[in-house]
Amino acid sequence: MTKTPLTISQTQEGLIKKDFSAVELVDSYLDAIKQKNPKLNAFLTVSEEVAYQQAKATDRAISELGKTALQKYPLLGCVVSHKDLFLTKGIRTTAGSKVLENYIPAYSSSVVSRIELAGGITIGKTNCDAWAHGASGENSDYGPTKNPWNENYVPGGSSSGSAASVAANLTLFATGTDTGGSIRQPANFCGVFGLKPTYGAVPRYGVVAMASSLDSMGHFARTTDDIKKIFDVTKGQDFQDSTVVNGPFATSASRLKIGLPKEYFVKGVSKEVEESVRKATKLFEQQGMEIVKISLPHTKYAISVYYIIQPAEVSSNLGRYDGVRYGAERQTFGAEAKRRIMLGTYVLSSGYYDAYYLKAMKVRSKIIEDFDNAWEEVDVIIAPVSPTPPFALGEKSSDPLKMYLADIFTVAGNLTGIPGISVPSGFTKEGLPLGFQLLGPRFSEQVLFSLTQLYENASVYKPRVAPQI
Repeated sequence: MTKTPLTISQTQEGLIKKDFSAVELVDSYLDAIKQKNPKLNAFLTVSEEVAYQQAKATDRAISELGKTALQKYPLLGCVVSHKDLFLTKGIRTTAGSKVLENYIPAYSSSVVSRIELAGGITIGKTNCDAWAHGASGENSDYGPTKNPWNENYVPGGSSSGSAASVAANLTLFATGTDTGGSIRQPANFCGVFGLKPTYGAVPRYGVVAMASSLDSMGHFARTTDDIKKIFDVTKGQDFQDSTVVNGPFATSASRLKIGLPKEYFVKGVSKEVEESVRKATKLFEQQGMEIVKISLPHTKYAISVYYIIQPAEVSSNLGRYDGVRYGAERQTFGAEAKRRIMLGTYVLSSGYYDAYYLKAMKVRSKIIEDFDNAWEEVDVIIAPVSPTPPFALGEKSSDPLKMYLADIFTVAGNLTGIPGISVPSGFTKEGLPLGFQLLGPRFSEQVLFSLTQLYENASVYKPRVAPQI
């Protein structure tokens, strides 16, 4: 069994040197999936046949072109798993719901197509909270994903399987969606990097919609360099999603001001989480960054605003699943989907629209204004991703309000459309991952990458694989 590399550069270097072939690489990942997935439940569908076809094409390209193949295919030989919201031509796509249990798409999403055209190898589709409704991975109609660092804990959600599959080394990188923190939070809980790009940087075309004004297409990997390479492939106009533009992307400066928002360090934040973020802040300060205390006064309303706007858009988007053209009948929806459909329909209904939805949209504008004001003082904001480290399976699943509050520090990034990246920074006393997030103005991804790379270098960060479970 080939020892699977942990980064894109290691993978491609091994392929070019003929240390292993792409087919042998796929063999190793499939063996690992067969060993670990029965316990982890990270994959819903394994695309073995497609993976081998693409691996053979990779080996041919290297044989014919040698090292120059990497110029044509920047993700050549890189094995990827896709969150089961991303349409994959000829490969089952369920959105984590029994409504779409047997749905086989006739085309692939823009992100999937771009990754495959860049030489990526699709290994399978990963588990997620049904329709991306959740912060723990426990709302999947196919059972919960387990945290690869400790199977008694949640991996975060809704992109649970994607984060777990990277952390457990069942894939080199994975795609995900972030509507209220669904990339950053599971990345944080699984000890990997997770990027939520600027809204409008990466096409949403061909991805099952949750809340259309909030959904962002991003990904998980183990290093800044890998996150950046994948972003460079997936970003930009596809002429299918009218919200996508080609930047302009900000470039990095040598000395930056980093904002520390007082509203993100309040009662209820775990001591270990706060200490981890403050330690990272200190490290940035030692590297020459200026730390500035700031205030984002309206962000305390972000979770309330989010849980009005998001269910409203969910109720509209899920209306298409009527069981007539494709998919099962509506009674197949799970409890969380039904809850959000009812909430959304209620806030949009006559007599309540002004009281709830319209008011929420006005407060959303105030939250956007808070961040716009902050960017006049600082270049980037550092904050916790979640108030707590990973919590135990079943701990919050019976209380929707407690579960919703797990997103309290991430939803503002979606309401404002700004980019954010979750960075692993260590472990709790119990051996569970800790991390922090960096947020920047729209299209400041390159600035975020320069800071996370600086953090990697200064902290002597090394990618790790979760232990065998």
